[in-house]
Amino acid sequence: MHEQNLIKNLIDKIQELASDEPGRPIGVRLRLGALAHMSAAHLREHFDREILGTSLEGIKLEIDELKDINHKEAQDVILESLKFEETDGH
Repeated sequence: MHEQNLIKNLIDKIQELASDEPGRPIGVRLRLGALAHMSAAHLREHFDREILGTSLEGIKLEIDELKDINHKEAQDVILESLKFEETDGH
């Protein structure tokens, strides 16, 4: 259940940030801590399921996995960047 809430909050944040941009989001890069409560595969599975039927459906997900358990973000999932399709004005 914790993972599902984390993914829903992440998707809400992506949609909030995307609403301020002229182009549609086409890529998202996450950083996954070594001690985060899920694997990259598990995160991807939940993410892909939660974006079905939303404005994020089809977005490319990249996950950078931190290996250092002593890293300050070892327990975190960090939204590192969003990529947007180019629009005529950009």
